[in-house]
Amino acid sequence: MNDEVRVRIAPSPTGFFHIGTARTALFNYLYAKKYDGKFILRIEDTDKARSKEEFEIDIENGLSWLGLGWDEGPETPDLFGPYRQSERSGIYKKFIDQLLVDKKAYYCYCTEEELERERKEQEKNHQAPKYSGKCRNLSSEKIETYKKEGRKPALRFIVEPQKIKFKDLVHGEMEFDSSLFSDFIIVKSDGTPVFMFAGVIDDSEMKISHVIRGDDHLSNTPKQLLLASAMNLPLPEYGHMPTILNPDRTKMSKRKDPVSITHDFKEKGYLPEAMINFMAFLSWTPKENKEIFSLDELIGEFDLADVNKSPAIFDEKKLDYLNGYYIRKMQLGELAKRCLPYMEKEGLVKKEKEGVLNALGLVQERMKKLSEAPELTEFMFRKPKYEASLLIGKKSDKETTIKGLTEALKILEEEKDFTRDSIEQLLRALASKIEIEAGKILWSIRVALSGKPASPGVFELVEYFGKTETLARIKTAIDMLKSN
Repeated sequence: MNDEVRVRIAPSPTGFFHIGTARTALFNYLYAKKYDGKFILRIEDTDKARSKEEFEIDIENGLSWLGLGWDEGPETPDLFGPYRQSERSGIYKKFIDQLLVDKKAYYCYCTEEELERERKEQEKNHQAPKYSGKCRNLSSEKIETYKKEGRKPALRFIVEPQKIKFKDLVHGEMEFDSSLFSDFIIVKSDGTPVFMFAGVIDDSEMKISHVIRGDDHLSNTPKQLLLASAMNLPLPEYGHMPTILNPDRTKMSKRKDPVSITHDFKEKGYLPEAMINFMAFLSWTPKENKEIFSLDELIGEFDLADVNKSPAIFDEKKLDYLNGYYIRKMQLGELAKRCLPYMEKEGLVKKEKEGVLNALGLVQERMKKLSEAPELTEFMFRKPKYEASLLIGKKSDKETTIKGLTEALKILEEEKDFTRDSIEQLLRALASKIEIEAGKILWSIRVALSGKPASPGVFELVEYFGKTETLARIKTAIDMLKSN
């Protein structure tokens, strides 16, 4: 193995960039940067039917949005490229030819129907389903017969019974029995190498020192170790991270659960800083009792030895908490810049941006996602819609509420200073004078202004709306109560 740390993220462009691949990318990135190594992006697009350019673009955009820039990848001219497996067929061919010469692989002419019959027979006899190896020693006559029938063979790697041992960077000492999986396909009948075969060659050719990936690939590792040995390739170190589960401990599904970095997180208003911080805690526990980490801090703190073996639980509440933390730390101008697309989409603001900064300033502390900006601020740009009953606070009644609003309207009409401190003194003094609890009056005024059971404070809202709009909304509230 080479001395330089070289790690890779090798996604298949058969779907959108998802949380599992993003977590794997983060851990690889942190490991590379911690040891001044290289982080490589390789696109494993051997699945021709399902691989799409839009998914590759989504992967690259997702990595860039998260701030996980790669040192080598599809667009970089480099000695170790090309970085798409679809462009590396010439490299794989020389290894295929050598395996055939060394009699470590053979062509299998079995049809899908024959293999299915074999599997069903094994199930019937309560045997583990695995290939029988019947094509391993075909006669030349039989091969010619199959060729004349037009059969397209797959290439199988010969597996001899043995124990395969290796030390996993996360799970420790591992042992597998090769007799459990028998001869396996390394090149499909259409001539496409399977990712497991192509990957072990690419890892060698690209000088990969450490393969850090999800433990759904753990069962592939013994097969790749056998392949590397048969092709005299140097072995990287392997580390397999635990699966990410839903809170109910079911496995996250690409189709049913929110897993897309772009569509389920970025577009819904999560920040890349929060995503990085959140993903770091999916299987990793820092030595110190700390929960807020920047990317640079994570590079300094991250250690594969601190990665847990047990599955990680995806806790959306934790993500919302972290996202809210980063939103509160954001400069108001930057927050407005990021929230405007959501607000414009809902028609709350157009070209003119008046009031946006002040409006967001009032709700910044309450916001968990950027996408919440329209809902939190809508009443500041449009007349609120609500039921008259909402104006009546707990332990109050209709008559008391009307009286409180009416008296408040009178003194506010006379007031010139609509700053929050002045209005607070004025309304609290009024409550004392007319002998109504201040909370009852303030509740009804706040609802009159916002139309919501929860919103920014009444004094902040009065200052935001100013005299004309404040009086208009209180009058509307009084009329609603009187007409109900």
